[in-house]
Amino acid sequence: MQRGESAEVWCPGARMGEQLSVPDDLEQTLEVLSTVSDDILQREAGPLCAAEIGSGLQKQFAILPGGRGTNGSPIIVFPEFPAFGELEEEEVQNVLGYLTSIPSVAASGVGFILVIDRRLDRWAAVRATLLRIAGSFPGNLHLVLVLRPTTLLQRTLSDFLFKFSKDEFKMKVVMLSSVTELHAYIDPRQLTTELGGTQEYCHDSWISHRTAIEAFALMVKTTAQTLQAFGTELAETELPNDAEATTSLLHTHTLKKDRMKEDLQVALSQGGRLLECINEPLQADPEYSMTYDEVENLATVQRLLGQLDETETAFDDFWERHHTKLEQCLQLRHFEQHFREVRAQLDVTSERLSGFSEVSVSPAHAEHVLRELSSHEDKACDVLDRALSLASEGDRLIENSHYAEDSIRPKCGELRGVCEEISSTLRSKKGLLLRAMELHHALEKASRWCEEGIFLLASQPVDRCQSQDGAEAALQELERYLDTAALHTLTDRSAICCQYEATLTTQLRDQVEKVFQKQSSVQEMFEKRRISLKKLAAKQTRPVQPVAPRPEVKSPLSSPSEQRKERRYSADNAICKKAESPIHNGGTRHASLSEEEENLAVLRRHVMNELLETERAYVEELLCVLEGYAAEMDNPAMAHLIPSNLLSKKDVLFGNMSEIYQFHKRTFLKELEAYTDCPELVGRCFLERMKDLQIYEAYCQNKPRSESLWRQCSDCAFFQECQKKLEHKLGLDSYLLKPVQRITKYQLLLKELLKYSKGCDGCDDLQEALSSILGILKAVNDSMHLIAITGYEGNLSELGRLLMQGSFSVWTEHKKGHAKVKDLARFKPMQRHLFLHEKALLFCKRREENGEGYEKAPSYSFKHSLSMSAVGITENAKGDNKKFEIWCNSRDEVFIVQAPTPEIKTAWVNEIRKVLTQQLQACRDASQQKSSDPVSPSATSTNTSISLSPFRSSVQKNQKKQEEKKAEASTISEVTSSSSPKHKGWNKASLSVDASEENDGYSSGEDPMNSDPEDEAGKKLAPGKYTVVADCEKAGPQELSVKSGDMVQLIREGEEGQWFVKNLRSSKEGWVAAANLLSLISESKSSQSLSSSDGSVSGNLSTSSSCSETYTSFSDIKP
Repeated sequence: MQRGESAEVWCPGARMGEQLSVPDDLEQTLEVLSTVSDDILQREAGPLCAAEIGSGLQKQFAILPGGRGTNGSPIIVFPEFPAFGELEEEEVQNVLGYLTSIPSVAASGVGFILVIDRRLDRWAAVRATLLRIAGSFPGNLHLVLVLRPTTLLQRTLSDFLFKFSKDEFKMKVVMLSSVTELHAYIDPRQLTTELGGTQEYCHDSWISHRTAIEAFALMVKTTAQTLQAFGTELAETELPNDAEATTSLLHTHTLKKDRMKEDLQVALSQGGRLLECINEPLQADPEYSMTYDEVENLATVQRLLGQLDETETAFDDFWERHHTKLEQCLQLRHFEQHFREVRAQLDVTSERLSGFSEVSVSPAHAEHVLRELSSHEDKACDVLDRALSLASEGDRLIENSHYAEDSIRPKCGELRGVCEEISSTLRSKKGLLLRAMELHHALEKASRWCEEGIFLLASQPVDRCQSQDGAEAALQELERYLDTAALHTLTDRSAICCQYEATLTTQLRDQVEKVFQKQSSVQEMFEKRRISLKKLAAKQTRPVQPVAPRPEVKSPLSSPSEQRKERRYSADNAICKKAESPIHNGGTRHASLSEEEENLAVLRRHVMNELLETERAYVEELLCVLEGYAAEMDNPAMAHLIPSNLLSKKDVLFGNMSEIYQFHKRTFLKELEAYTDCPELVGRCFLERMKDLQIYEAYCQNKPRSESLWRQCSDCAFFQECQKKLEHKLGLDSYLLKPVQRITKYQLLLKELLKYSKGCDGCDDLQEALSSILGILKAVNDSMHLIAITGYEGNLSELGRLLMQGSFSVWTEHKKGHAKVKDLARFKPMQRHLFLHEKALLFCKRREENGEGYEKAPSYSFKHSLSMSAVGITENAKGDNKKFEIWCNSRDEVFIVQAPTPEIKTAWVNEIRKVLTQQLQACRDASQQKSSDPVSPSATSTNTSISLSPFRSSVQKNQKKQEEKKAEASTISEVTSSSSPKHKGWNKASLSVDASEENDGYSSGEDPMNSDPEDEAGKKLAPGKYTVVADCEKAGPQELSVKSGDMVQLIREGEEGQWFVKNLRSSKEGWVAAANLLSLISESKSSQSLSSSDGSVSGNLSTSSSCSETYTSFSDIKP
């Protein structure tokens, strides 16, 4: 770049037109450096240098030894060169021109002195040389000194002829005869030894020095030009608009700068070596006197080196400024990029906060909203910290004199302003939420006080309040509770509205009004109860003897106990306690009943609200999972985040969740909402949709596969990204568990509703719905075990419905086996898990699995199966009330099964008996349809002569065994042939009976007359003595409670299904509902309750159908 030129470059982020030019000091240094090198190289005179005319200089026909005349004229010596005349004119001109260009301009201006040595030549050659020099010498000639030929002839001719040719030469020529005469014109010290002087001259060294000096000068000039071009490039470079390009430019310029520095270092190094070479004679001989040319060369090299040092310093300073500006540009680009990112995040945060509603409808909702706001606050704090950090970074840039200060300062102020605005919004919303939560808690506290008061009113037994002491105690209880009202209730409606005005929404105002109304209603209820209790406390009552009430229920199947349970919160018991004042007590009863009904209605509505709220939340959670996870698996933008083992497995991971969601969203939720005002009738909704609710079975059965897949992929980026988008704190696995939790929640809510709906219209529906839901849960639980069975070669679905499953200790006995094996089997039980199907009983071995979650659930290895059409049972075995026997093949193969508890044993025995009875009844029905089949006379005759006397002895049994065996054989064989299906994996078993067995049991070959539950409704109780094996608590003061093992006597039958019973152990008497007795007998099969005949047994009954002294099938009541 020439001096005076400058480049204006745009600095983004700064002002347009900001100038970045090569500094003046660097330009001046570069110009001086270039001028010096040009002077050395003499570019104006032509492109001549020692290297270019090296051949001419080597001939040494003209030399410049460095001497000077007395007036300072440079001396050029023409040594003896006989072939001078034969030289090319161009070569002569180049050499002379080069030699005349070496001395300084001042020395050349004085004129050159030519010393022509032709002592050994002829005059003709001298004349020709002079003429040639006169015609081609390029410089200013001061004097030409010629040493003429020394031979006599040639000297004479030259003296003579020179006089005539003097004017021809057109220059001052002096003819000298000897070097002595030459010394008169030139100091011998300025002459070489060939001319009688003292100056040492080596032409080869001279050429080498000249070549090195000129090469150094050329290098200096090239370096100066390169630096100048690089400076121009830097000055003309536009600063980029992005950080990446700025980084690249900074890197490129740094590389070029490093190369420039390397060139400068090379030039300085070469100059130093050249300087040492010039000073070498002085180093060798301190007395050495340099020639004028050597002194000039030394000065020139020193000047060049000095200029190079100045150039390097100036360049370093220029580069430092340029590098600083590039770094500041890079800082600015980073700052601008971060500003754009942070500004966008601040806008998103501000928009999210502006759209965030701090309105809450309940304490739980307020806490949820507050948690969401806290989550937003955490995220906002991160953004705010980043923004404030960026603003501080901008301040540091300004403090460091950044060139774009005017652009950075407004951005810093903008960031701080937005941060303060967001912080203010957060504080405001959080303050409003906290105030709203405070109000919600106050409302909840007051509402809870009201509900607890209702509970208190509902829990006070009305019959106890009929006495003076009871009424006073109840009154004191009310007074104590009312004393706590000031701590829990709201007092001033206007003060509440004024205090929480900023947070009161329309909905919240309604809640405040409702709470005040509820408080008023509860206090009114308390006041009414207080008035009633005060009247009762003030009235002296006389004790009366309790009498047995006459049941007023029309249905003969319901008992006073059941009626009283349904009216547990009514005041009917007061009739029994206050017989002497029926009018007064009746009025109290009706008032009490009204209060209790109102209290229960409040509780029902509370449970119904919980059902609806949790149902809506459940539907929203399912939708969130389906849209936030399941749908994203089909999103192409998320495909790269899905691991390979998750591809095409959406159905495995989510099961039939979509089907569950559609059912609840479109059907179940809407139908539940229809029962908002009549929660006691919601059982009908469950009953109508019970078949639809069975979709949960498929979901639960798929849950192990889903959880296993989740554990394999839970850490993948796909789930993390989805959870981040949904802003969920819990992972997907928590939401996949929601359907399982929901189906179990229904039974809890139904139990609560049932508890508060006794005596209501929908009570039976609620009870049935609860039983159905529990049935679904049991089916789900059973199916989870069923799918874990391994090793069964058949189709489990062919075995019929799974009725029961559980773990037992099992002993096996084989009558035909070795006695030792049989004995060992008795003492070493096997742990088996039994699966009771309609058509088979499976024995499996439970195996615990290692793993987590569902993978830790046990699996079951199939070991053995028995066809239900080929088995018999003995209900009590080995004197242990937890053991029973399952046998087949006339007890050739016996399985002694020990249950964990007597209750589990009873349940299993009843269920197995039920299956066997149903199978036999089905076979008998099928046999009766065949009109051609013969009917056994004995079987027909004994159907009406069954004797099941409670005091029947073993002697009677033994007398009848042989009689029964023949009659039984035909019927059993008939049943076996018609009811034994073929199943793979079943052991075929015979139903033949061994008459010698003492342990009697029950098999599918027995007459169902003694065990079919459907026949029990028509059976009648008979007076007699019985042993009770199940507890029965009394439901009223007139009823009798019995314990397992008590001996009771049925004395007489009362009205409306009541029996007067005496407990022979405690000598207490009381009434027991016939329905309860029938229920017990339906399980125990008390023979005395079925027939008065005592001397015969049905021919269809197996001889093994009774236990040692009584029928083991009568497990609940024994005579």
